[in-house]
Amino acid sequence: MRVLPLPDPGTADHRSPGRFLWWLARHQWQTLLGGMAFGVIWMSSQAVLPAIIGRAIDRGVAARDSEALLMWTGLLFLVGLVQAASGILRHRFAVTNWLITAYRTVQLVTRQSVRLGASLPRQVSTGEVVAIGTSDLSHLGQVMDVSARFAGAVVSFLLVSVILLQTSVTLGLVVLIGVPKLMLLVGPLLAPLQRRSTHQRHLMGELSNTATDIVAGLRVLRGIGGEQVFLGRYRRESQATRRAGVQVARLQSVLDALQVFLPGVFVVVVVWLGARYAVDGRISPGELVAFYGYAAFLMIPLRTATEYANKLIRGRVSARRVCTVLALDPDVAEPVSPAPPPPPGSELYDASSGLRVRPGVLLAVVSEQPDESSAVADRLGLCTPDDGSGATAGVTLGGVRLVDLARDEVRRRVVVSDTASMLFSGRLGDRLDVHRRGDVERALLTASAADILDALPERLDTQVAERGRSFSGGQRQRLVLARALALDPEILVLVEPTSAVDAHTEARIAARLREHRAGRTTVVTSTSPLLLDAVDEVAFVVAGAVVATGSHTDLLATVPAYRRVVTRETEPRPDDRESAGVS
Repeated sequence: MRVLPLPDPGTADHRSPGRFLWWLARHQWQTLLGGMAFGVIWMSSQAVLPAIIGRAIDRGVAARDSEALLMWTGLLFLVGLVQAASGILRHRFAVTNWLITAYRTVQLVTRQSVRLGASLPRQVSTGEVVAIGTSDLSHLGQVMDVSARFAGAVVSFLLVSVILLQTSVTLGLVVLIGVPKLMLLVGPLLAPLQRRSTHQRHLMGELSNTATDIVAGLRVLRGIGGEQVFLGRYRRESQATRRAGVQVARLQSVLDALQVFLPGVFVVVVVWLGARYAVDGRISPGELVAFYGYAAFLMIPLRTATEYANKLIRGRVSARRVCTVLALDPDVAEPVSPAPPPPPGSELYDASSGLRVRPGVLLAVVSEQPDESSAVADRLGLCTPDDGSGATAGVTLGGVRLVDLARDEVRRRVVVSDTASMLFSGRLGDRLDVHRRGDVERALLTASAADILDALPERLDTQVAERGRSFSGGQRQRLVLARALALDPEILVLVEPTSAVDAHTEARIAARLREHRAGRTTVVTSTSPLLLDAVDEVAFVVAGAVVATGSHTDLLATVPAYRRVVTRETEPRPDDRESAGVS
């Protein structure tokens, strides 16, 4: 019994689709060989049944020998039992192989998604990742599933050929030469099928991406009356995907028809030759019956072989998409030789903006342009790639550049929770206490989310819907804040943590945040006066640089540009840098 998910999915060889499929096969070789072994036994048992029936007719019925008839009948029964038992075991191994492949692929893609972090949506669309989990897993699993039957088809074909050669050299040669030629007739369809399948797979990914965007922004679309525009876009893309699917289905239908027609023609030839030999007296009546049985049986290995080729093509298309995701690298690479980490309580400094975060303070970053403060927050947590200006490389912790530290060290010490943070589906308590050692109750109180918990009959055992859709926008934001607080990192960076809550709730969060994070470093990006009045220090950012620092009250009194941002004043304004007292 295999335990799934796997303890370690391994490191995949994603240099090509073929290498990836071979890597999957090598890492489950035991179950794959087990399935092949029982596939060989299962199909070989079917292959010898006509020979046993023919012997029973010749040596039992025709010779009127009751003992011989009883013996061959008993042997037929035993072979039938072997066929039934091996068929059950083959199926069990086939399902196991399918599941192992699916779980291993899911674990590989999930691990890669975690490794890429915020860089994942910048490098590949959401639809591509979704399509891997919805269709590609099935195609990859089917390759491993059909492998057992394909192995049995090859061995049983050779077994039938040997039996026919012993009975009639002509019939044996017809089988040995005819079957490969039939496969060659199907070959020209395989390359166009792969091209069309690849195109359809691409369109399916784009369609999934569009559907994800529409669902995620449905509330906004309704607010601006954009439902019809996106509905039309989705219809156009879905029709293009449908047409691509029809093109694949047309070629697939020809292939499926040939899988029946060509073996059927071949069977007719074999039966006709067998009948001629029986009339001429070259073979016995029992051997003639056996030939009829072989003719019917040969359709199984022939169709299995074409099915294997078909599923292998689909598996290669899916493997190419998986390899594309696995080949991605994070925007910020892991250093070859990580620098020694600085001691706890070190100062965080962003050279690009001039922001200096002293240890143990609650600091707010204010900017008229939210993107500017968000960019500072991303740099502090090493969440953004270097655009060539060296801004990311200019962030230091205790004098050590963040890019020189091990990524795990940075993620452990600096946590960034932005407005795009979501709740995964599952048990609420597990989603809030990621490392299972945080004070969730205290975090919920600080985030003013205790009322959410009280309204849930199962409290922390409540099952969260996908993306936390069972909660309102304000509730999700407070729960995300509670999750970040429960981590209790050395440095916590919060991007607009109260943008979706009312003023009373925001005031409670602001009052409790200072006490909760006492002695720890906290950076908050916000323009809310309620939050700014509760912090130790405010840094005012203009054009990507800190132009003024101080308390909220002092900046209101001395920096007109700051006052205009936080109070939403609309009078004509001079240059922000001049109004901030910066030349």
